[in-house]
Order: sequence, then structure tokens, then C-alpha cells
Amino acid sequence: MLNRQLYRSSCLFALIVATSSALASAQTSTNTDTVPQVGNADTATSNVGLADIIVTATRRSTDLQSTPVSVSAVDSALIAQTSPRDLGDIAAFVPNFSAATIANFNAASFAMRGVGQTSIIVYFEPPVAVLVDDFVVPSVQTQLLDTFDVAQVEVLRGPQGTLFGKNTTGGVVTVRTKRPELDYVGVEGRVEYGDFGQRKLQASANVPIGSIAALRLVGGYEKSDGYYTNGACYGPVTGFVPNKFQGRSGCLGGETLGGKDVWQARAKLLIEPSSNFSALFQYEWIRDTSDVVPSVNENYLYTGDNPFLTDLLGLTEPNAQNRDPLDRAAYTGRNDGLLFMGQGQRISVDGLYANIEYDTGLGTITSVSGYRNQRSRIPNSYAGATAVAADGQYLSFFDATRDDNRKTWQQELRFASDFAGPFNFVAGGFYQRDKVDFCVGQILGFLDLTSGPLPFGNWNDTPYVLCNAQRSKSRALFLEGTFKATDRLTITAGGRYTWDDKTWLGRQQTFIPELGGGFDPTITISQALDASVYNYPAGVVTVSDKWREPTYRVSVSYQATDDLFVFGGYSRGYKGGGFNDQIGGFAAFGSDLNAFQEAARATDPEKADSFEVGLKSQFLDNRIRFNLTGFYVKYKDLQKQLNVPIEVNGQPNQVTLFVNAASATVKGIEAELSANPVEGLTLRGVLGYQDGKYNNYTAANAGYDLASAPLDRAPKWQWTLDGVYSVPIGDYKLTLNANAAYTGRNLNTQAIDDPLGNTFLNARTLVNGSITLSQFDNKYYLRLVGRNLTDKRYRVGIQNVAGLWLNSQYGPPRYFGLEAGVALGSKR
Repeated sequence: MLNRQLYRSSCLFALIVATSSALASAQTSTNTDTVPQVGNADTATSNVGLADIIVTATRRSTDLQSTPVSVSAVDSALIAQTSPRDLGDIAAFVPNFSAATIANFNAASFAMRGVGQTSIIVYFEPPVAVLVDDFVVPSVQTQLLDTFDVAQVEVLRGPQGTLFGKNTTGGVVTVRTKRPELDYVGVEGRVEYGDFGQRKLQASANVPIGSIAALRLVGGYEKSDGYYTNGACYGPVTGFVPNKFQGRSGCLGGETLGGKDVWQARAKLLIEPSSNFSALFQYEWIRDTSDVVPSVNENYLYTGDNPFLTDLLGLTEPNAQNRDPLDRAAYTGRNDGLLFMGQGQRISVDGLYANIEYDTGLGTITSVSGYRNQRSRIPNSYAGATAVAADGQYLSFFDATRDDNRKTWQQELRFASDFAGPFNFVAGGFYQRDKVDFCVGQILGFLDLTSGPLPFGNWNDTPYVLCNAQRSKSRALFLEGTFKATDRLTITAGGRYTWDDKTWLGRQQTFIPELGGGFDPTITISQALDASVYNYPAGVVTVSDKWREPTYRVSVSYQATDDLFVFGGYSRGYKGGGFNDQIGGFAAFGSDLNAFQEAARATDPEKADSFEVGLKSQFLDNRIRFNLTGFYVKYKDLQKQLNVPIEVNGQPNQVTLFVNAASATVKGIEAELSANPVEGLTLRGVLGYQDGKYNNYTAANAGYDLASAPLDRAPKWQWTLDGVYSVPIGDYKLTLNANAAYTGRNLNTQAIDDPLGNTFLNARTLVNGSITLSQFDNKYYLRLVGRNLTDKRYRVGIQNVAGLWLNSQYGPPRYFGLEAGVALGSKR
């Protein structure tokens, strides 16, 4: 086993060599007509020049350089060399695509062109959609996909008004997994071992079945210890004493937190009885029992005049800013009161999908069918604050578990014509049905320090629940036509009409003995494990809403020369209205909707009007490729989650509102450059710039001009430099890869009472590298991987909860790992 010093030296050597001539470039790709396999991907071409990139951004297979859409492609070759941890790491290779996590959750916070996901509300429609083999993944909790079985990722920026119109005001991430191969018998495998107890094992097998079918089995397991420590230190708290598990007075127990424990698999059956018919059937299986996501209290970031309640109670660390944030997470680990933190998060996914294509001669009929069942149990110590009593009992300032069961059905049917004349079109229909049952079990132990015990026990020992549910349907018809007016001039226009219907059932939070509507102490905690609005209908209200919206797109493109393609267009995007899933009050819903009852009112849809112009070019016998896009987007009725500070019985509290609050304008540029100056060397560069501002932003109880704040999750600058160099060494080849990726400072959550309470993800430049020794045919390889080589501390999630607390999550520190892989197979 190589030691740590060899890891460091090797990765730094890779960085120096590969970036010494780092010219900017964008993603290159092998020809995806035959999708490369991980382990078979070779980033060094046998001849100088960049390979063609085939994308499906128009629901057809087209060359990237003649596709009139702002789209970037990341293929399996680039994925193999950069070893991303998940889909979020792909964002570094796409301009103006930012990836983070939602505070307190391992859930995707994807953002593009000024809009992004910052809320965990289960009924919130993400403005950046994720599709896997054309199936829309409905939950951000499972969008950070593993990339082992991925053939290509395409990122479409901006609102997709026609072909990908399911609530996409920001953009679309489409993931294509590897298909089975009919005449190929092979296996692939990869094992990784690294820092923080990282162990990962992944494998796949491709087996032909007769002459018309093939089976591909993919599976993987990931286990790690985590990089946080349960080590926050607190001052004196009335009724509690410092914990001394490891001899450091006032600090928590020192356990390692944040580890992963994930099993996942896919089974794929491809049937191709003829050249014009294919059917791909898939079963998806995920079981995630990773640790609870750690939380780090960072109240010190607020410099205003209104102290947090956690500060007033002595539940925050006085000297926090002088300690490594990774060493001061706070976690109670409570298994009582509905929490079960010792079991970690429990997320299970079972999915069945079918992708069927039939070429009629006049065009291709495509059917995409799917059913996905997701069950999530996600506990956390959300405040990053706690204390320990003399008897060892933890004080749960705010411990809760967000639990949901979600079932999604989807059907899309489309026809893509293949006429010989100048006109062709894509037409079809889309249907999605979604059912969500949601409950939160909560403990507000801090109220024992401010208002005394409840009549039936201490707050710290008395859980309460908030439950609601939603049933929704989305239907759409779409048509997009393309007319080649001349050999060089093409006009595209299309529209989509969407029908959205949603019904929400909910009640305010209530103590367990009151679930039946009165007071029944015989209702036990075990019964409250299924406190669904259907099992306990007392106090439940039902609210329905519907929306009918047209969206559309038009573009004009011109092949100015063989090497220069220009385009421009307009698109309108739409994101359906939605309901709140948690408001935070005990007052029952009534006929008049007051501040506590805004959860029972849907937001209006969010809309976007986007204008863009761009050019795509390649020069010097395709050694250099340069693409540039300029865009201007106007957003209307932006949906915002607001944490509003209030007082309840004279005590600080908060109410969570989900409302249409703002309109905004965003403009910017996106550039991608690729270069293959000599055989074996590929250089890439990505640049994104966006300038966004609110046109107006109003909300109840606002303490300042909310429009003066920057847009959520909209870093002004992003750039990436990447270099890959392959050199032969005897019967082997050595491949060096290094990249540096910068993301600017960006707002994550906005306080409505004080601008000093706004929270930001800090600017960061992450430097990664790898060294790969492999056979020329890539049957076997050994790879040293280094991530975050400068050991940067950077936030990936942060929130200010209405004057109660401010907490963060952090990205991984410096990591070194060793991968070994194999790819064996042959044509039958």
C-alpha cells in the first residue's frame, strides 16, 4: 500500500505537469454513437484533433457544434479521469452551473442562470430538473447520483419551453446510463480506498441473451467514516453540565460523523429483435443508511444587534471562529422521541422503467414509462447546538426527522419525424402523477429553558408531529418543428401546453396525545410513527389548485462557414405552483388564512422569459473548439421560502412561509474552449459570468429592502481549467490529469429582518488531480486521486433560521485515494 507521502507527491506532480500549459477549454467527448465504457475510455486520441460530441438536446442525436441550444456534454472519458464523487462534481465542467447541498441534508442544490434550489420543501418543484434516461427524478434528496454507470451527462442551460418543459425555469441535467450491448460479453470493476475510511466497490457485467437481447447488471457499495467530529464546546447552560467524554471540558463526545453507507444497483434488459425496434427495461435499487448529516453552528457570522436565541441560552461556542469547523459539529444521536438518529438517514428507492423506440421509416416513436417509489427518513440536530445534563441526557435544542413516502408515475410518448424534405418535427405528450405523504417528528428542548415544562412532561422529552400530503398530476402536449430555409439557415419553433393539478391535505403541528382531536394519553409514540393525515384526520384541511400554462421556444441558426455556427432564440419557461410542507405553529387551520396558516395556500407559478445568442466554432483541423453564449432572462413570481421571526407567548419563534415574492433579471455569458494541440494532450476551460438583480421583492414583516440582496445561489463568476496528458511508458501509458475550479461567493438564504443575517456560501477554488497507470487497451488501471489539494474549508449549505440559530455544512477537506479498475470483454 502506498503511503500518504507518495499520495501527496504523486498528486502534486500531476498538478504541476498537467497545468503548466493550462489553456482554457471545454469538455471533449468520444463519439457517442458507440458509447465508451468506463475503463475503455481513452482521453488521448490516436490522431490530433477533437472528437465529435453527439447530444440529444433536441430529442434527436445531433452534433453539439450544430445544435442551436446552450448545452454542454460530459462523457464517460472525462468522468473516468476526474473521478467525480457524484453528479454535483460535474458542475465544475459546465459554465454557470453551480452545485451545493441544502443545509442539513445530502440533497442537491443545483442552480443555473440566477435560480436554484435552496429549500428542502418536498412539494417544491426544482427549477433545475434532473432526468435519468428521460425519467424526471422528482426528489432532490436522490439527485446527487453516482457516476459509475453513466455514459454521458448533458446540461441544458436556461428555461426549456418545449421538449423538457416539466418545471424547468433554470435548466435541465439529462443523464444517460450505459446500455447493454448485444454482441459483447464483458465485466467492469472498480475499487477505491482512501482517507476518512473511504471504501468503494463497483462492478458491472454485460451478458448477451441469444441474438436479440442483452442483460447489464450494475452494483456498488460505498462506506466511509466521515470527516466531521462531534466536538462543539459550550458555555454553562442552566440545568446542564459540561460533557467530558474525552476530557475536554465543555465539549461533546468526539465521535466521527457524516459517514456514508450506500448500496445501489441497476438491472437492464435490452431487447432488439430488429434494427428498427428496441426496448430497454430497467430496475433501480438504492438503500442509503448513511450517517445523519452533521450540523455546525456558526452564529458568529451574524454581526447585527439582535442576538440569536441559542446565544442567549449559552448554547453556542464562544470561540467558534478560531476552531476548525469540521471539529465542532453538534449531534445528539437521540434514538427516542421518533428520532432514531442512531440508525442514520434511511433512504430507499425502487424504480421500474421502460424506454421503447420504433423506427417507422418516416420517424421514430419513443415511449418512456416509469414508476419510482422513494421512502426517506432523515433525522438531524438542525441547530448545530446542544448540551448534556448531569445524567448524560442530551438537550435537543431542535431535533427533528423529516419523513416522506413518495410514489411517482411517468409516461411520455413522442414522435420525431425523419422526412427527406426541409421540414421535420418532434411532437408528443407527457403525463406524471405524484403522491407524497409527509410527516415531521420534532423536539424543541430549548423551551424547557425559556418557558418551563408542558402539563404532560418536559419539552425535551415530548415529541410532536406535523403531517401533510399532496396528490398531483401534470399533463402536457408539445410540438416543435424545424425548417431548413436554405442549406445554411434553419428556423425552429415550438410550444407546449401544461395542465397541473395539485391537492394538499394538512394540519398544523400537534402533540401526540392530541392527534385524535381531543386529548388522549393512550396514543403512544409507536402509534405516532404513522401519524399520516389519513390515519389521523382531525384538524386536517384540504386545499386544491390548478394551473394551465403555455410555454414556447423559437430559434434561428446559421451555418456561416464549415467551422462557424451561430444561433439565437427566445424561450419561455414555467414552474408550477406549490404548497408548503412545514410552517411551525400549533394553531389549528381555520377558514381565514392568517400568518400561521399560509401553508394551506399554494404559490402561483414561476415564469421565465429567456433570450440568448451564441456561436459554436472549431479551428485548425478541429484542434481547437470554442463556444460562446450570451443570455438575458427575466423571472416573474419567483417562489421563496421565508423564515419569518415572530413571538409566541412572549417567546422568540419563527414561521416558515412559501410565497411568490419577487421578480428578477439575470444576464451573462458562458464560454467553453477545448484544445488538442498535440497527440495525447487535451486542455479544457470553462467560464461563466452572470449578473442578476431583483426588480422587486416584497414580503410581510420585512425589515429592509429585500431587493437590495443578491439573488439566491447565483455566483457572479465561475471558471474551470483542466488538463489531461497521456504518455506511453513501455507497454503501458501514464495519464496525468489536473484541474482547478472556482466558484464565486453566493447567497444561500436571505433573512427578511436584517441584511446582516443573510448567509453565503464562500468563494472557493478547488484543486484536484489524478495519475493513472494503465495498459494501452485499458483492461487494467491503477489511479491515484487527490481532491481539494489545498485543503480548503468551504460551505456547501448554510441557513439562518429567523433569529434562532445559524448553521452550516462543509465540503470534504483534502482527500487522497487509490483506485484500481478492470474492464475485460470481447465481441461474441
